[in-house]
Amino acid sequence: MEIGLSTFVETTPDVQTGEVISHAQRLREVVEEIVLADQVGLDVFGVGEHHRKDYAASSPAIVLAAAAPQTKRIRLTSAVTVLSSADPVRVFQDFATLDAVSNGRAEIMAGRGSFIESFPLFGYDLNDYDELFEEKLDLLLKIRESEKVTWRGKHRPAIQNLGVYPRPVQEPLPVWIGSGGNTDSVIRAGLLGLPLVLAIIGGRPVQFAPLVELYKRAAAKAGHDLSKLSVASHSHGFIAEDTQTAADKFFPSTQQVMNVLGRERGWGHYDRASFDIARSFEGALYVGDPETVAQKIIHLRKQVGVTRFMLHVPVGTMPHEDVMKAIELLGTKVAPRVREEIANWEATQ
Repeated sequence: MEIGLSTFVETTPDVQTGEVISHAQRLREVVEEIVLADQVGLDVFGVGEHHRKDYAASSPAIVLAAAAPQTKRIRLTSAVTVLSSADPVRVFQDFATLDAVSNGRAEIMAGRGSFIESFPLFGYDLNDYDELFEEKLDLLLKIRESEKVTWRGKHRPAIQNLGVYPRPVQEPLPVWIGSGGNTDSVIRAGLLGLPLVLAIIGGRPVQFAPLVELYKRAAAKAGHDLSKLSVASHSHGFIAEDTQTAADKFFPSTQQVMNVLGRERGWGHYDRASFDIARSFEGALYVGDPETVAQKIIHLRKQVGVTRFMLHVPVGTMPHEDVMKAIELLGTKVAPRVREEIANWEATQ
């Protein structure tokens, strides 16, 4: 059972002061967070790609590369790379470079993206949303398979027997599929034999169990070895020494972000009652003291079957020292508890 973190490197206004941290400062803070995550024994750190004012990381590979020489063991992944509006050749080159700098710890988490700013920025038509992802994923996987590539598609110039360099340390370079729960994306990941990441940020996490089974059935049908496939979850959360403190610290910035996105997407108002329901044992928020969060992760592993859990923190702008404390508690208190319990449970299965 792998335990890690993800971040979107947000630069939203501080809920108390209204001040907005600079992109540069927040990027430096994230590098410190990755280094600490490695020091406390966490397994993976993911950085999401966005192209708007309130998110600082438009290039996850560069952020991760800044942390690579300062870390020893932690795996470094995008969360996600918006492959639909990117050039797969460049994506592969960036992460193969990261793989070299980190000596074999890079991963690509490819997704279609829930934000659309990158499409007009790079000159793509949103009407081609699904087709772009399928075509570019096909090219990315062909580059991964072979040093020399011959490929033809609709949305990118053809490649005729050209080499793509550098080649990664890992063979193959891990490529995960990120999904918000769309059945087509889950089936696609299974048929391709690629590890799956589910964004479980609402509702009841146990409701995702049928999607995991669908993924496994698709993989088995395509002849893939299920024992070699991983399923991860990405969920919002925060850890403090006691549960009330964790909830009180995490709610303000979470509410701010959810209501900004809600106005953009037509969601209802996000209030404390919604937050408290979501942080209940069956809810999708992993907020509380170390034992509370550990028990929720253990429950997720047993009921849904995930083999990697990524805590997304912060949501919005939170004090850097609070985020660092949450990372420390995840690595030193939560992860050992989860690993011990899961190891004992698996031994009885």
